[in-house]
Order: sequence, then C-alpha cells, then structure tokens
Amino acid sequence: MNSQSSRGRSMPSSALRHLATVVSAAALMLVAACGGTTGNETSSDEGANDSSKPLIYGVFATPLEEPWDGAIHAALTQAAEDGEIEYKHVDSLSTSDAMERGLRDIATNEQPDAIIGDAFAAEEAVRKVAAEFPDIPFAFGSGEKPAPPNLSVFDNWLQDPAYLSGMLAGGLTKSNTIGVVGAMPIPEVNRIVNAFVMGVQETNPEATVKVSFINSFFDPAAAKQAAQAQVSAKADVLFAERDGVIAAAKDADLPVIGMMVDQMDEAPGHVATSLIWNMRPTVDAVIAQAKNGPEAVDLGKYSFMQEGGSELAPLNTGIVGGIPDDLAKRVEAKKQAILDGSFKTPVDESAPSGSIDVSKS
Repeated sequence: MNSQSSRGRSMPSSALRHLATVVSAAALMLVAACGGTTGNETSSDEGANDSSKPLIYGVFATPLEEPWDGAIHAALTQAAEDGEIEYKHVDSLSTSDAMERGLRDIATNEQPDAIIGDAFAAEEAVRKVAAEFPDIPFAFGSGEKPAPPNLSVFDNWLQDPAYLSGMLAGGLTKSNTIGVVGAMPIPEVNRIVNAFVMGVQETNPEATVKVSFINSFFDPAAAKQAAQAQVSAKADVLFAERDGVIAAAKDADLPVIGMMVDQMDEAPGHVATSLIWNMRPTVDAVIAQAKNGPEAVDLGKYSFMQEGGSELAPLNTGIVGGIPDDLAKRVEAKKQAILDGSFKTPVDESAPSGSIDVSKS
C-alpha cells in the first residue's frame, strides 16, 4: 500500500495539514519559551497556509514568463485571490528527471489536494509519479490520453481565436506576406497555426503565410531571430506563437498578434490583439476534483471559446497603421458565429504547409 492510499483511507489531506499546523504551532511556542530560534521561515507568495481550503500545487517545466504556463498560473492565482484555494507553485523543472523528483517530493511532503502543470516535455515522468499517488488528482497539459484513476489532461484548444486573429492579419497585411513563429510542429501547435492560416485565407486569399518553428517551447532569442528573418522576407504582420516575436515586431514597427494572454502592454503601438487562453474553467474543474476525488478525464473542452476558455483580446485600433472598421466588423461577426455555434473552426493538426524548422537550418 503506498503512502497516498493510506492517507486517503485514514484522514483527508486538508485535515492532516490542519493537524500539522497545530503541532507546529505548539512546537514554536515551546521553542520561544526556551529562548530558542527556528531560523529563517518562508511561506508561499500567496500567504500563509489555510487548511480549510484545498491546496493546489502548480508544477511547471518552463519559467512562468513563458505564456503557456503563465496562463495556468494566472488562473490559479485568481482562484487563490478569490479565496477558493491555497496555491503554491514551482517552475523551471525543465528535464524529465527534475520533473519526476519535483512531483514526487511535492506529493510526499506537501500532500496537496491536486497537482496541475505541463507534461509535454516530461510525459513519462508525470504519468509515472501520478500512478504512485492515486489519491491525488493530477491534471496536466498533454497531447496524450487521460490515465485512470487520477490523471486528467487538458490542452490549449485555441483554434477559435486563432482563426479570428488570422482574419485580422489577412486584412492588415499590405505586402501579402505574414510571418508565424511557433514552437515545434506538434498537434497542439499545428492546430493553432493552421486555424490562423485559414482565417488569413478568408479575408485575403492572395496572402502567403510563412511559418517557422524554433524547436523549443521557450527560446525568446531564437524566436526573435526567426521573426526578423520573416521580416527580411517581406512579412509585414507577425503572429507571436512564441515569446520573442513581439520584440522583433516592435523593432520593425509592424503589427503583431500576441499569444496566451493579452500582450498589448508589451508593445502598445504594435500588438493588434492576442489569443487569450482563459484557464479558469479548467482550474475550476480541477478544484472540483480536489474536493470530490480524482478522475481521469479529458478537460480539453474547457478551453473552447463557447465554454469561456478562450477568447480574442479587444482589437487595438492604436497600432501602427490602424485597423479598418470594416475588417473589425468582419472579425466580430465571425466571433458571434463561433459563439452561437453557426461556425465551427476546423481542427487541422497536420504540419503547416511549407513550414521551416529554423533550429535545423
């Protein structure tokens, strides 16, 4: 019997944390009475532990500056600020070994009520540790299937705002050349890029979309360099699927589409809009598991626009060159069609036609 099975059958983790808090407080009082010291004490960024709330632990492979994990972190932070959870996190577990060690340590010592994070670069490690702690709900970004009894999966199904932003880019380009810089040609990236390209074709069938992959989830320098190469090839609108492209657009004084969160503040005169991943519906589903027990389900639907899991940021008419009113109206009309179900964005997860892996060139 593993430790988590014993924990689940004897006392809930929140009760265990409450008991530990009481014992710790008594120990601190004894130390203080004896004139001792406990050394440097630290707490999570979100404040002191509250055993009445479920503890959700964010475990991320990349730095939180990377927008994908940043979107998850933002939703968890919001849930903590709303008083629904206690939230702790760790990031930059960039290798499978680091992810496995980190997850096992957190599950054993913190005994969280749920763990959420990204598994793409460490799929085997995440599934291995989840199986060792079947009483803890694990919910991870993954291109694979759920694993009973406790590993749920989700992904950034952003094809809807991607299509809308493509329509915008198609109407903004004057050179009929648009540049996209993505992570790598995997399904979860391909479907966003392909939806973007389809949107471009709706408003501008004559436009060419150049797609470059940097073969990394987080390499801003490589992404910026790839974007600069596209600008040199006459691209006059860019899509920043990866961090680093907005900086290139700003340097070149061109409009750019942001990703995951509203990135207008990074370059107010250049970010025309952003694909927004609202992770709160997914996080709420994970909180429900933390309270009611683990499941092994696909949470992907919670990222769809109709579910409130994704959206297009408000159009920024203050960008260089502006946004024509008739183009904005076309984008808005298509958005309403997506929301009322009269238009369903096609999902194409094949590698985009003519794409280039710049990391190998």
